[in-house]
Amino acid sequence: MSHKAAFEALDRTLQDSRNNKKIMGRVTLLMAGDFRQTLPVVPRGTRADVLRACIKSSYIWQHVKQLTLTTNMRVHILGDPLAAQFFNKLPDIGNGKLPQNAEDNLHHLPCGNMTASFEELKSKVFPNIATNYKSHKWLCERTILAPRNDSVDKLNLKLLTQLQGPECSYRSINCVPDQQQATHYPVEFLNSLQPPHILYICVYNSETIT
Repeated sequence: MSHKAAFEALDRTLQDSRNNKKIMGRVTLLMAGDFRQTLPVVPRGTRADVLRACIKSSYIWQHVKQLTLTTNMRVHILGDPLAAQFFNKLPDIGNGKLPQNAEDNLHHLPCGNMTASFEELKSKVFPNIATNYKSHKWLCERTILAPRNDSVDKLNLKLLTQLQGPECSYRSINCVPDQQQATHYPVEFLNSLQPPHILYICVYNSETIT
């Protein structure tokens, strides 16, 4: 969501360019956004500062006509009952009405399947990976998402051990061409960049891939 100052600057620009003192120079402006998802970014600001930066705090807001979407077209077209269940629960999640589990004091999403270990996750997403990995189509149909890159690296390494064929490792360059700049880019920093400093790849015969 853009800062209200951006909309107010656009308002003044349109008024000047169109020589019209009406709001937005009497131009119809279509805006899209969700205050629940993306609020304006105020560096080191308080909640009050963020609210003051919203377009709702601007004189422009009284001229805005809100149109609300009522049908999730992605859920409607796919016809996935789990996706529909998740969509229906989104308002409860946003309003903080999702019930809390008494055992661990966590909010459990009422959809999807839970796994207790990596082995169970692997068998659910990549069943029989030791043989099925040879099919490009099979690989393209599945993936595991994670919130952190280090979690992705750990999952990749564990999955690589399930594949047949020799394993190769590639290391990134951990030095800079200009030695005068070396103090600004220590080895530890260069090794921490993404993609990983050490990249492991399983080598296989391309003729066996379908």
